[in-house]
Amino acid sequence: RNSGVTACDGMPKESSPFINNTDHDKGNLYDGKNMALFEEEMDSNPMVSSLLNKLANYTNLTQGVKEHEEADDEEGSARSKKPVKSPALGTLIGVYLPCLQNILGVILFLRLTWIVGTAGIMESLAIVVMTCSCTMLTAISMSAIATNGVVPAGGSYYMISRSLGPEFGGAVGLCFYLGTTFAGSMYILGTIEILLTYIVPSAAIFKAEKKENEPEALLNNMRVYGTCCLTLMSLVVFVGVKYVNKLALVFLACVILSILAIYAGVIKTAFEPPDFPICLLGNRTLQNHNFDQCLKTMEVDNVTVTTKLWSLFCDSPDLNATCNEYFTLNNVTVIQGIPGLTSGVIRDNIWGDYGPKGMLVENKHQVSEPAADTSQDIYMPYVANDITTFFTLLVGIYFPSVTGIMAGSNRSGDLRDAQKSIPIGTIMAIATTTFIYISSVILFGACIEGVVLRDKFGDSVKGNLVIGILAWPSPWVIVIGSFFSCCGAGLQSLTGAPRLLQAIARDGIVPFLQVFGHGKANGEPTWALLLTGGICEIGILIASLDAVAPILSMFFLMCYLFVNLACALQTLLCTPNWRPRFKFYHWALSFLGASLCVSLMFISSWYYALVAMLIAGCIYKYIEYRGAEKEWGDGIRGLSLNAARYALIRLEEAPPHTKNWRPQMLVLLNLESDHTVKHPRLLSFCTQLKAGKGLTIVGSVLQGTYMTKEDEVKKAEQSSMTTERTKGFCHVVASSNLRDGFSHLIQTAGLGGMKHNTVLMAWPGTWKQSNDPVSWKNFIETVRETTAANQALLVAKNVDSFPTNTDRLGEGTIDVWWIVHDGGLLMLLPFLLRQHKVWRKCKMRIFTVANMDDNSIQMKKDLQMFLYHLRLDAEVEVVEMHDSDISAFTYEKTLVMEQRSQMLKQMQLSRTEREREIQSITDTSRSSIRRKNQTGASGSESDPSRQREGTQEDEVANTPSSVTPTPPLRIQCQYWKSQGRRSGLRCVQPALFTVTIVWYRNQSNVRRMHTAVKLNEVVVNRSQGAHLVLLNMPGPPKNRGGDENYMEFLEVLLEGLNRVLLVRGGGREVITIYS
Repeated sequence: RNSGVTACDGMPKESSPFINNTDHDKGNLYDGKNMALFEEEMDSNPMVSSLLNKLANYTNLTQGVKEHEEADDEEGSARSKKPVKSPALGTLIGVYLPCLQNILGVILFLRLTWIVGTAGIMESLAIVVMTCSCTMLTAISMSAIATNGVVPAGGSYYMISRSLGPEFGGAVGLCFYLGTTFAGSMYILGTIEILLTYIVPSAAIFKAEKKENEPEALLNNMRVYGTCCLTLMSLVVFVGVKYVNKLALVFLACVILSILAIYAGVIKTAFEPPDFPICLLGNRTLQNHNFDQCLKTMEVDNVTVTTKLWSLFCDSPDLNATCNEYFTLNNVTVIQGIPGLTSGVIRDNIWGDYGPKGMLVENKHQVSEPAADTSQDIYMPYVANDITTFFTLLVGIYFPSVTGIMAGSNRSGDLRDAQKSIPIGTIMAIATTTFIYISSVILFGACIEGVVLRDKFGDSVKGNLVIGILAWPSPWVIVIGSFFSCCGAGLQSLTGAPRLLQAIARDGIVPFLQVFGHGKANGEPTWALLLTGGICEIGILIASLDAVAPILSMFFLMCYLFVNLACALQTLLCTPNWRPRFKFYHWALSFLGASLCVSLMFISSWYYALVAMLIAGCIYKYIEYRGAEKEWGDGIRGLSLNAARYALIRLEEAPPHTKNWRPQMLVLLNLESDHTVKHPRLLSFCTQLKAGKGLTIVGSVLQGTYMTKEDEVKKAEQSSMTTERTKGFCHVVASSNLRDGFSHLIQTAGLGGMKHNTVLMAWPGTWKQSNDPVSWKNFIETVRETTAANQALLVAKNVDSFPTNTDRLGEGTIDVWWIVHDGGLLMLLPFLLRQHKVWRKCKMRIFTVANMDDNSIQMKKDLQMFLYHLRLDAEVEVVEMHDSDISAFTYEKTLVMEQRSQMLKQMQLSRTEREREIQSITDTSRSSIRRKNQTGASGSESDPSRQREGTQEDEVANTPSSVTPTPPLRIQCQYWKSQGRRSGLRCVQPALFTVTIVWYRNQSNVRRMHTAVKLNEVVVNRSQGAHLVLLNMPGPPKNRGGDENYMEFLEVLLEGLNRVLLVRGGGREVITIYS
């Protein structure tokens, strides 16, 4: 599957080799009549009749075809393309034998006899059954995945990543890579162990002078020779990987011949057991290296002389020498190492014999006299445990002997019929190897003496390989066969691991690995081979086969775990594309396999299991945070969709309980002409407000129809979400006008119970100067609609001065002016803001307003108690606002507001003409009032009707100077009510002893302007230095004729403040004192 062109929404789309691929068929234009109805589709969608040949041959892609195609593209038409050969491998050669070769290996030859002797037949069978059941269940899951479509190069990594998504795919792919790399270390260590222990022991560089130093010397030899072997193998892989593949058949022949030699030897023991005597001192097994005869003394020419064995336990060869106490008390006896199939030794090997490091290997049926002093035993030539043994350790050491089941799926591109061969070949290979392992456990226990089985390195049989002494015709068949088998397996690991890393790197999901996607001109992964060699060297420096085996067990078990999960997930989700040809699978089997994998991980080594999971988790989070977005139609995405659907259905559409309420934001954005966000700080503020929690829907409107604006809508969606890296959903609609578009968003955004409950928008700062006279109308209608929809509304003024997500505000305050109760939203918002690191250092202050008849002291106490119950830390202040006379400034503001509103309604003029007309009327008004004040009409009070007429003509005023004469004359004006409840402005000129009354017809506007002016004075006085001021937002008038006046009221209310958030509740309680 290839990543196609990224669409405007940022999600990579899958490119198909069939759809929209008409370049090669442009000459074959359709000119028939039978399908004229589909002429429009012919341009992009080909006819089925011309497509069938391509569809049928699509599966005949060979492994690595992508690289070949890229090379062809580079050379262009200068090179004629060679026809691609059809793969011809069947089930036997393509799947069965490679799996057999990969499964049977070093553990079978070097450790299985020791595991049987240590754990006993019964527990060894339990280990074999557990591990083989795990791989069989994994193979069933893998067969289902592998037969669900074409599996190109990449094998198991490809299957997991395309089934579980890039995050899991990358994590498990790298775990599988590390497992394969450490497997290479294990095979190299096995090769060196066979070489130095059984073939040429004299080649050891480090030689132990004392017995207690032998393990350390062996490890150092393993490190030196292992490093040399790794270097040599890496050079072979680098220079001639094709020879490695050609030699695979030779290595496989070695494995099969070795297995046959073992079975032949077992059959031979039934009637003619081989002669491998074991020397016992008391019941202790002796290392049979430095003596020929199992005797303390012997008669030579009628003279009793001591043997070489005597010299090992005594300080001199004399008969009166001082000897080891245990040597003196016990006799030596000789038993057969391989009693034979019919000897009944199986009864002694049924149960295990675990012990600590240094425990001597003893035959419990032999008579023994214990010695008082055992301190010298470690220096004596006894066979002893080199490590502490217990059941779970043996599970970890044994598990690598059942890995290798992916060999067939890794070659899927070379198979004639992959969907048939992979299930049959893999399952048959696992069944065969399971039979070999189970029969080997039973036959080893039935043929070989227990002390020999527990002798890991064959010290008791003159340094022979224990499994070799059982084989027929010679132990060298097994030694040479296992040596070449380990060599071949190591080369295969060093060949496969770099290619796996290269496949991960070329997928581009892990950015820092991209350098390993490059290689030589022929595609060989040079850099990946270097990294593989480096990691392999770590395993070789560990030097112990028993220590490396559990490490790679973890990584393989992680891989198998996710193969099982992938199959179970796809089955349970009933994905439409999940149609495997292999039908013998079930989600329960896959879950059982996954559970078995997890159990085996923790059984083998709980700390290694945790480390492997931590590594996988870190890789997962890294890919999630930094990796490339890939849309592979994976199961995790399908699971997310199912979980989201289930949660949405369960989620009631009714409002949540007050305790669960949080602002679910719909952010209404305005876009510039190039579709960039006009106020990006609005998105930053939204992120700070919800602190990464809750729902965010970013909405915007483009004017026009969807048919003409489709591309622009997608581009706008992409730019909206990339701005400030907002996490949420974007919804851009095309509408004939902005008003209807925002209305549709408020009504339809969200789904089911996941709908917004709060609308966040910016204050239309240019509503007075805007070329579009409907901007402020749109704003007010949006306010009305949110109120009607019972949604909270947040309006940010001067939003461009709000902090970004990277800013850190210092010590300061968030001031809340709580004028009316809105459900507690004013209290909740500062608390939510302070959860974000931008506002964390800010303190919260709450102001409330008291009237003349209110008890401000009691109000403060009650508010403090209320905040205490709400668990909110805030300073409380009660501001007293006395009933004062309405000032001349207030009255003039009202006059200017109403006259301006009336003019804008009556005049359909251009902007310039409108401003010129307003200015001329204002100038006329100012001169008229100035003249009237200066003439000092003394009869004005006695003739109110005449005064009212003159006032109605000159009602427009712009500044306080319109009622203040030029100096030195002074005027004192105050709000005045008559007995007939008529109100106006009473102006007194003391110098001229005159009183002027200007009657006002609409007193509600005057009162509202008075509130705005007085409240603004108080807020500016107390909160001008605050980082943020939160205010109750007054509702718009019910009479739409006063909409513009409403905007003027808000302007006056917010004048002189920097960052302001107007808050209007949604008509429900959003904060509670109860737990």
